[in-house]
Amino acid sequence: MSGNPYPLGLRLAGRRVVVVGGGAVATRRVPALLDAGANVFLVAPELTPALQAHVDAGRLHWAPRRFAPDDLDGAWLVQVAVDDPVAAASVSAAAAERRVFCVRADDRAAAT
Repeated sequence: MSGNPYPLGLRLAGRRVVVVGGGAVATRRVPALLDAGANVFLVAPELTPALQAHVDAGRLHWAPRRFAPDDLDGAWLVQVAVDDPVAAASVSAAAAERRVFCVRADDRAAAT
C-alpha cells in the first residue's frame, strides 16, 4: 500500500498490546506502552534485564518462546521488535489477517 501515514494518539489503557522481541528495541518501546496503561503481552525466547524487571514486578506478561499467530487474538496493536525480517513479516501477516495494527521496528514501510 502507498500513501502517507496518518498520525494517531491511541488510548491503550486496559487494551491488549503484543510486543514481539525481547531486546533493545522492545526495552525502549515497552515503558511508553506501560505508561499508556496497555495490557502488555511480550513474546520472546529471552529478555533484557530491564524487561525481566518489568516481568518480575508484574507489569507485563511474558511468553518465553517464539511468536505464534494466535498471540494476536484479542490484541489492538502489535509492536514487532525483532531483527529477523522473515519473522517480522510473519507477524505482520498474522496482524493483517486479524485486522490488528502492526508497528515494525525493522521496516516502517511494511507496518500498518
